[in-house]
Amino acid sequence: MLDKRNLLALPSPEEMGRIDHIASATVPVAVLMENAGRAVARAIRRFTAPCRVLVLCGPGNNGGDGYVAARHLAETGWPVSVAALVTPRPGSDAAAVAERFRGPRVAFLPEEAARADLVIDAVFGAGLSRDVGEPVSTVLAAARRVVAIDIPSGIDGETGQIRGYARRADLTVTFFRAKPGHLLLPGREYAGAFEVRDIAIPAAVLESVDVCTWQNEPGLWKLPVPGIEAQKYSRGVVSLGAGEAMPGAARMAATAARRAGAGLVRIAAGKAAAIFRMNEPGLIIDDAPLDELLKDERRKVWICGPGLLPEEVGDMLPELLSAGRCVLADAGAFSWAEGQPERLRGVAVVTPHAGEFKRVFGAPGDDHLAAARAAAAKTGAVVVLKGATTIIAAPDGRAALNTHATSALGTAGSGDTLSGVIGALLAAGMDHWEAACAGVWLHGDAGQRAGDWLIAEDLDAHLGAARDAATARQGVI
Repeated sequence: MLDKRNLLALPSPEEMGRIDHIASATVPVAVLMENAGRAVARAIRRFTAPCRVLVLCGPGNNGGDGYVAARHLAETGWPVSVAALVTPRPGSDAAAVAERFRGPRVAFLPEEAARADLVIDAVFGAGLSRDVGEPVSTVLAAARRVVAIDIPSGIDGETGQIRGYARRADLTVTFFRAKPGHLLLPGREYAGAFEVRDIAIPAAVLESVDVCTWQNEPGLWKLPVPGIEAQKYSRGVVSLGAGEAMPGAARMAATAARRAGAGLVRIAAGKAAAIFRMNEPGLIIDDAPLDELLKDERRKVWICGPGLLPEEVGDMLPELLSAGRCVLADAGAFSWAEGQPERLRGVAVVTPHAGEFKRVFGAPGDDHLAAARAAAAKTGAVVVLKGATTIIAAPDGRAALNTHATSALGTAGSGDTLSGVIGALLAAGMDHWEAACAGVWLHGDAGQRAGDWLIAEDLDAHLGAARDAATARQGVI
């Protein structure tokens, strides 16, 4: 049985290079190249009816995969030509497979790309180390349809950023495992339809390479299942700080925590308690001072920030941390910590969107994954950098990329709901990083179930179904 974490690994281009090197000790590079090119040819035959194909080949192994794909398509009767940017190095594996293609060779020119019905981009792979310019940019721009091998040329396989120029592919076929650049924007959009194909690299080689980035799916983490003797305190207590100015945010976080499985949710409202007392009957509203509330050792997990003004966070967060509580910081906490990330040290999880992240840590630049990891290391907190691809980074360098979501989650209050979901999982005893990963996935799944025009309040009704779906998918395969 293969652990699902293995299948969810996202090796960087540098890590993938080491994987290829280790695999070549048991599976020759020529065999891997043959398998890769054959997989591309099969994917293309599923993708489109026979048509005129031009394969653009670079000088390395990515180009070698292109020569193999060209040969297999030609052997099944497709009209195929090859245009080489640079001929492969004599004696290389790419040169050997290039010699086996007996079809026409044409110049690497825009006119040739425009003449073809389909262009196969086998110029540069995920390990691109320089910007793409002429003549590659002009030739790719002239193509009508493009199938990319490994990743569209010009997309950085580690960051997903465009290096110089990239042409959007209609289909991308990569091998062994996806890379971070396939999931991070804009690379994710440039890949088009996306397939990962097995080319006989042994899965066990991952044990020899310290991959620390994964796709966020059930199996990377497991949700706790309440036992037969479970009760509200064993399922976990979530406490929230609340204020008078924006009570709705705390209410949404509290309701989400209950729907996500918390055994008990309490709102510490202080002088604003009267505002919350007409809320759901299953919520407990506290008006006692925080120091009194902290005498209850069962209240280990706190959410601090949704609906709080910066000065209210300043009154509450340091006291929570001094008391050794597990704290999720969001919303108002980022205004309080603006330009002072050290104020968040000791927090368990922070959940900023891009604007809040910039406010506290500075602009993330082109490499959002590296920026999230650096912020996690600086604060000691798990950083959930929310976005189209949400990044969940731990202080020890682990990171997960989440695409299981919908753009409909971009609505007011959605982040408060996410805080409540993660808070419930922290209260249930999950590891901080795994709780954040699971919470992001459950939140995204609920969003998909709620439809295209959801409001944040709609998400709560779907969190139970999201938990059921995650539990069904989290085993080994």
